[in-house]
Amino acid sequence: MDEGNPIELPIDGTLDLHAFRPAEVRFLIPEYLEECRKKGIGQVRIVHGKGTGALRRTVHALLERMDMVVSFRLSDETSGSWGATLVTLRTEEQPGAAQQGRVRPPDGAPES
Repeated sequence: MDEGNPIELPIDGTLDLHAFRPAEVRFLIPEYLEECRKKGIGQVRIVHGKGTGALRRTVHALLERMDMVVSFRLSDETSGSWGATLVTLRTEEQPGAAQQGRVRPPDGAPES
């Protein structure tokens, strides 16, 4: 990837990591997932390839630490098998772990 010219990715629910260096993944994945959430995309497929499994482990370690991720699992045979991970994202309305189960009151309503 040319460091002087950023690549514009389509925000369509599939992120193929083959075009990126492993060092870029820790910044790319959170940004991409957040953009998917903004577009209302709740299911994302991250293609990391099969290889040695090092990139898959990196992806899974990142996902485990992200509040916006409800769950993730390896894909089935129809969507990449163990070369891709399916991610379910938390919607804006769903409280995250950082919110400790609190739901924000509607605008103008007092907080309890």
